[in-house]
Amino acid sequence: MSDLVTGDAVVLGLQPARLPSRALAVLIDLVVVWAAYLLITLGLAVATASLDEAAMMAVSVASFLLILVGAPIAVETLTHGRSLGKLAVGLRVVRDDGGPIRFRHALVRGAMGVVEILMTFGAVACIASLVSERGRRLGDVFAGTLVVRERIPTARVAAVPPPPPWLVGRFTGVDLSAVPETLWLEIRQYLTRSRELDPAVGRRLAERLADELVSRTGTPPPAGVPAEAYLAGVVAERQARDARRAFASAAAGVPGVVPGSASPPVVAPVVASPVASPSVAPPVASPPVVASSGVDPAVESGVRPTGFAPPA
Repeated sequence: MSDLVTGDAVVLGLQPARLPSRALAVLIDLVVVWAAYLLITLGLAVATASLDEAAMMAVSVASFLLILVGAPIAVETLTHGRSLGKLAVGLRVVRDDGGPIRFRHALVRGAMGVVEILMTFGAVACIASLVSERGRRLGDVFAGTLVVRERIPTARVAAVPPPPPWLVGRFTGVDLSAVPETLWLEIRQYLTRSRELDPAVGRRLAERLADELVSRTGTPPPAGVPAEAYLAGVVAERQARDARRAFASAAAGVPGVVPGSASPPVVAPVVASPVASPSVAPPVASPPVVASSGVDPAVESGVRPTGFAPPA
């Protein structure tokens, strides 16, 4: 890694690109640029066939400068240090402080690249990159830039081995608030690499870490428990507490979820019972009222009934 320091006194962990990867990126860029230059030159030669020799020479010089010099400068400026070859190899041009490059950086690199790459077939650039501690060519030195690797393989993080089953839940009452993060990191690194260490060295390291952990927690380990198993049990307890705390904080933001419950309560849907509409009974015709004497009341009262009257 390169110990680059920014203006804020921050150390940047950048890995400079070496000569093989940079040479491959330059080769890809040259193949693309020269192919485009030849195609455009042939087109211009056909289009300017009627011009005189001086005009054709001016067109050829302008095409050389624009395609072989200007195009790489424009590409690096617009992509902030990523040309086609660098993108394929996984490289990038950055400033000495780790920031993206600008037009002036790309201009200086392109102008120097004509001398140390095109005119000398890359010999000067190779020698300068081999001599430089960070693999920089002359264009990088004058421009204040550095070519770094963007795709860095990361190491696979090993999981912390679980404690023995008979130790699970034995450290629920231990106070872990006074244990610093640096000590947790040392314990996790030891547990993930304990199988790679010498048995005697690993045992002494585990005892030292266990003694420091006991001094921080104030709780001695159970009798007869090895130091490595004790460390694994305490780490498993901390992970379980972190998981419960994370679940409780996540459940606190969900309405209807009680922190600590396994699942949110299920509320049965309320189905409204159908309301029966009041039934209206059809009117029942009451029987005609007949007087006890057998005479119609209307006739008896002297009121002539309306309607059709049969002839006498």
